[in-house]
Amino acid sequence: MKRITTTFLLVLLVATTFVEAQNIQLHYDLGRSLYNKDLKGRPLLTSTVEDFHPDKWGSTFFFVDMDYTSEGVASAYWEIVRELKFWKGPFSAHVEYNGGLAKGFSYNNAYLLGPTYTYNNASFTKGFTLTAMYKYIQKHSSPNNFQLTGTWYTHFNKGKFSFCGFADWWREETQHGKTIFLSEPQFWVNLNKFKGVDEKFNLSFGSEVELSNNFGGRDGFYVIPTLALKWTLN
Repeated sequence: MKRITTTFLLVLLVATTFVEAQNIQLHYDLGRSLYNKDLKGRPLLTSTVEDFHPDKWGSTFFFVDMDYTSEGVASAYWEIVRELKFWKGPFSAHVEYNGGLAKGFSYNNAYLLGPTYTYNNASFTKGFTLTAMYKYIQKHSSPNNFQLTGTWYTHFNKGKFSFCGFADWWREETQHGKTIFLSEPQFWVNLNKFKGVDEKFNLSFGSEVELSNNFGGRDGFYVIPTLALKWTLN
């Protein structure tokens, strides 16, 4: 998952509905089972807390990830995003900060700036965003970089199921190359949309799949799924 190195992650499932929303996720990572030699020390559990809050000048979104081992919290990573919009139309100005800590080191601060294009259908059951950014990675040997990000969401079968995610491609010189790709599609089954379940029982279960190339200090392409639970607070 997106917990190991400085990266940009924008999951706008909640952001594109234009209502305030918070959720808490717990992921059981299957990376050790699939890549025992390469990922034998990878944490098994990750929690994610997301919050989205709109206002008349745009919106604020942040998330905090924490990885857990048997010894406790192994790392923490967070991103905060501000979309600025004082005009009508699908474009907004995107400002972002990324950073975090892990045992024995800290993530380089990363600052991102660029325009975002947003589309939602009339019923807000599906939509996507596209963002092109300048990315400055503080204290990196090559600090000046770029990043392209796309996000999407769709709710179908009367909201019983949701498919959402993001795809990032950015420039960052590492020992494995000059560009990194990361995508994390998620699929959720929303229990409160089923007949006989209380509409306030906001539990979802599903999976996230990390698709990455040259990410997290690894060389090459990896496919790492999780088993996940999510509770939506609003």
